[in-house]
Amino acid sequence: MRAALLKTTFTFMKNLLLIALCFAFAKAYSQQPSSQPGNVIKDFGKTFDVPEPDFKTDTEAQFYIVFDVAKAPEDPSVRNPYIETMARFLNMHDKAGVPKENMHIRAAIHGKAAYGVLTNELYKEKYGVDNPNIALLEALNDAGVELILCGQTAGSRNITSARRLEMIDVALSAMTVLSQSQMSGYSLIAF
Repeated sequence: MRAALLKTTFTFMKNLLLIALCFAFAKAYSQQPSSQPGNVIKDFGKTFDVPEPDFKTDTEAQFYIVFDVAKAPEDPSVRNPYIETMARFLNMHDKAGVPKENMHIRAAIHGKAAYGVLTNELYKEKYGVDNPNIALLEALNDAGVELILCGQTAGSRNITSARRLEMIDVALSAMTVLSQSQMSGYSLIAF
């Protein structure tokens, strides 16, 4: 009888330990890091905290960055994540301690991404949904990001000044923006 009691107690303790381990793993999974809004562009470009990076951010550097933005999501009701990357760049570097005035960002917008700069009326006419990029583009513009549309793309897709958002500038081409920016010390980020 004593052996049966010991066996039952052992089984009970083993099951209790398994349950405790399951709860511990569940708690660990439930505490996965979540992305947080930034300070530069609050509504867009959420980032994750990286408390102890091995590669340290030079918080005194002047960041001159040109983004090559040519892609867009297949679903026209979805905000363009390639445009939103600029908001993430600003927010994560601000959180890391880089002053906003040390970040000089511009975008060469071309290809399929160009339709994201259409006015809401024309975007809705083309796709049947509101332009999900407008508030993001406005926030980037307010943060000092230069938003430059390729003139060749604009011509081939009939994106005239009357058909695009007011904050969007135009260049001869995306190639012009990308090459001149790099000749002026901008680093290229392309996807």
